[in-house]
Amino acid sequence: MPPEYLPIAVMFTISLALVVVVLFMSRLFGPYHPERRKLEPYESGMDPIGSGMRRFFVRFYLTAVLFILFDVELIFFLPWAVVFRKLGLFALIEMGIFLAFLLIGYAYVWRKGALEWE
Repeated sequence: MPPEYLPIAVMFTISLALVVVVLFMSRLFGPYHPERRKLEPYESGMDPIGSGMRRFFVRFYLTAVLFILFDVELIFFLPWAVVFRKLGLFALIEMGIFLAFLLIGYAYVWRKGALEWE
């Protein structure tokens, strides 16, 4: 490991140890009395009726996944823009291919109707 990363490794180790100690101490000294009634789902002062698991439309999850997918992929544009002049034509061709894949995915999602909200 290069010596430049030693402070980061030490800080990560200390942080991880602190998290473990705090969780252990809260379990050891904190009040913990689980009962069946305390472990039931609770909302707005009413007793739960039926199962806590409900079916949601896949569209909610699909929208969230699409947002994350396109958001993470667009993050790659900033480093590319920073070093674009150093890489030259190769970087332009690679980003063109990357952008083509993004547009193909966007067109597929649009055609499937995942972006329409009802």
